[in-house]
Amino acid sequence: QVHLVDSGGGLVQPGGSLRLSCACSGGTFSNYPMAWFRQAPGKEWQFVAGSTGTSYNTNYVDSVKGRFTISRDNAKNTVYLQMNSLKPEDTAIYYCAARKASYITLLRSGYEYWGQGTQVTVSS
Repeated sequence: QVHLVDSGGGLVQPGGSLRLSCACSGGTFSNYPMAWFRQAPGKEWQFVAGSTGTSYNTNYVDSVKGRFTISRDNAKNTVYLQMNSLKPEDTAIYYCAARKASYITLLRSGYEYWGQGTQVTVSS
């Protein structure tokens, strides 16, 4: 059974940076496309970024392109989300997710495994 643990959230001022981590146990990490989603209060779930398992192809929602970077260390079974130039509208709970199929999907329903979430608050 795959188990994901998110960490790294916190309170940061606008323009600041945070790095989220998601540690994976169980399964073969390098086989899984990994993604980050977020949910802000009163808003829909949103795909933020995704990375395939071994080819390192990535995908981002337009609103974070150039500011966020998803990366993975398959030796450490960990995926990261480096978030720079943070804005108040980035405030949300961020969740990492993994799926069995080999390609990234933007659909929340396409992911079988989820972390518990980590709160990111961008405020002055």
